[in-house]
Amino acid sequence: MKIKVINPNTTWEMTKGFESAALSVKRDDTEIIAVSPQMGPASIESFYDEYLSIPGVLEEVIKGESEGVDAYVIACYGDPGLQAAREVTNAPVIGIAEASMYMASMLAARFSVVTVLPRIKTMLEELVAGYGMEHRVVQIRTTPMCVLDFERDPERGIEMLRQEGKRAVAEDDAEAILLGCAGMAEFANQLEQELGVPVIDGVVAGVKFAEAIVDLGKTTSKLKTYKSPEKKPYIGLLNQFGSK
Repeated sequence: MKIKVINPNTTWEMTKGFESAALSVKRDDTEIIAVSPQMGPASIESFYDEYLSIPGVLEEVIKGESEGVDAYVIACYGDPGLQAAREVTNAPVIGIAEASMYMASMLAARFSVVTVLPRIKTMLEELVAGYGMEHRVVQIRTTPMCVLDFERDPERGIEMLRQEGKRAVAEDDAEAILLGCAGMAEFANQLEQELGVPVIDGVVAGVKFAEAIVDLGKTTSKLKTYKSPEKKPYIGLLNQFGSK
C-alpha cells in the first residue's frame, strides 16, 4: 500500500525527520511518501499559521488521488485541514493528534501532551475537546521552544521534553505521554525508556492506523458529512480548488 505523510509546513528538514520515524515502523509492503506542500508557513505555532497551511495540505491530498495513494497522514499536531481533506478523497485521512489520543486511550487511563510554545495550549485544548478526550487528557504541557528549535537544537529539545515528561508523570498522574509536535518523533523511544510509561509519537500511530484501515478495506464515508464538496467557482489564489 501507499501512504502519503503530509507535513503541513514547508520545512523539508522536519519532513525528513518524521519520514525516518514512519519508515522505521512501516511494513515491508508499505510505501511511505513524505511531502511538504509548495505553499504554506515554515512552521505552525498559531491559528494564523494553521489556517494558512490548509490549502497546501488539500493540494497534496488532491494530487495524491492521481498518485495511487491509499491513505493520508497529516503530520502536524493541530491536525490542520483534517475534516476538509476527508471531503476530497475516499481514502482514509488520519491526523496525528487524533491517532495519538486514540492509541493512548487503549494503553493508559489518563495521559498528558507535551508540546511547543505556551500559545499552543489553547489550540490543543480545543482540539482535545473536539475529539471528546477531556476526561483522558489530564494536562497539556508546553516548552519554551518553537517547532523548528527541535530541528536546530535536538539536545535541548529532548531535555525540555524529558523535564516536562517527568513532571507529567509525577504531578499530573499521567500514565502515558503524547508528543505534541511531529518534529519530536525521533525522541519517542528514548523518552519512553527513561520515563517508564508509553510515549506516543502521532506520526508512528498515524501510519500504523492507516495500514490497519486500508487492510480492512475501509474508506471514508461519503453518505453526508464527508461527501465531495459542492462544485462552485473559487477565485484569486484559490482558483485551483474550484470547479472549472
